Amino acid sequence: MNQTLQNDLLIKAALSQKTERPPVWMMRQAGRFMPEYWEIKNKYSFLEMCKTPEIAADVTMLPVDLLGIDAAILFSDILVTAEAMGGDLSFEQGVGPRFSNPIRSKADAENLAVDCLDKLQYVADAIRVIQQRLDGSIPLIGFAGAPFTILSYLVEGGSSKDFKRTKLLLNNEPQLAHYILQKIADVTIQYLNMQIDAGVNAVQLFDSWAIALSWNDYRDFSHYYNKYILANIKRSVPVISFCKGSSVFARMMAEANPDVISVDWNADLKNIKQALPAGIAVQGNLDPFVLYADKRVITEKIHQLFERMRDQNGFIFNLGHGIMPDIPFDNVKHAIEVVKEFRY
Repeated sequence: MNQTLQNDLLIKAALSQKTERPPVWMMRQAGRFMPEYWEIKNKYSFLEMCKTPEIAADVTMLPVDLLGIDAAILFSDILVTAEAMGGDLSFEQGVGPRFSNPIRSKADAENLAVDCLDKLQYVADAIRVIQQRLDGSIPLIGFAGAPFTILSYLVEGGSSKDFKRTKLLLNNEPQLAHYILQKIADVTIQYLNMQIDAGVNAVQLFDSWAIALSWNDYRDFSHYYNKYILANIKRSVPVISFCKGSSVFARMMAEANPDVISVDWNADLKNIKQALPAGIAVQGNLDPFVLYADKRVITEKIHQLFERMRDQNGFIFNLGHGIMPDIPFDNVKHAIEVVKEFRY
């Protein structure tokens, strides 16, 4: 984008440049902890919200207007690529995402479309509407789900506690797993490039279920494809790589050459940062459950993290994972104010 950002803290930190304070945004920041979200959600289905650019823009702007964060993130879902490829996706209240046609055979895998970018055009349209509304105030982050995570939903037919079917596929039919993962990776490259062309200022790759994998399986069935994606998208904007399990996999994740690694809350962030190659920033890594606590505790925990990271360039404040739906809105707002008042 040629547009000059009024607040470019996130971009500077993502590129490991010095900032006067850490930038702040939070995963799932445009979500169910806000009454204003429910006012919209009660009128439309989740997929209608994602697929209607004006509504997606409305939801994207909620944390911008109500919380004053340093970056907006596109309101969408990681599973829109799986739907575009042929997954019959629905969202059930209290259950989550469901695919009524899970992948159970080679024939099912062969039916997955790769030439499906036209079905995702609504995302590019939403990005353009959001950027008009942001008007250069803060960066907009686009995103996609990483191939392994998307595969797990397509194979399980939804969320899973044990990923039994997915792991059975990896173990018994690794060639079929690779065939599916390659298809998803190719779609993900097209999809992220479309978002970059539409005007996002950064992108994040979400590998939410990488934590389910052993080291070798992560290397072969997750990292390999994430690296392929990062090597083939337009690197004109910073790229953030996130997985649940980044406290374990961070050094391997660095081999894919992201600008930023988003770290879950199980790790000491400074130790992770110092183990990474120079020039890779870190994002995180407050335990989201801290946001249930008293405001005094929230302040203390954020300041502890900031003191630990005081001499480190390339640090974006975030949670180790997403905000839970029942976290008090006032606590989230307080946390963001604490970050914004801090100075190194």
